[in-house]
Amino acid sequence: MANSNKKRSVTTASAPTTASAPAKTNRPAVAEFNPDYTYVKKDLAKIGIMAGSFITILVILSFFLR
Repeated sequence: MANSNKKRSVTTASAPTTASAPAKTNRPAVAEFNPDYTYVKKDLAKIGIMAGSFITILVILSFFLR
């Protein structure tokens, strides 16, 4: 199974390079990622209210149970 490997010689023409403006690519309009977190805000508000009320109840109970 002998493979014959042939090497290619690549020649490039050296042309003077000029500074050109970068090519603009026309990208398709991508839909923005805009998630809706209103339910998360409502849940966090409920959790905050419950935690605050529990702490308030514990502070009030600590005065009565002394």
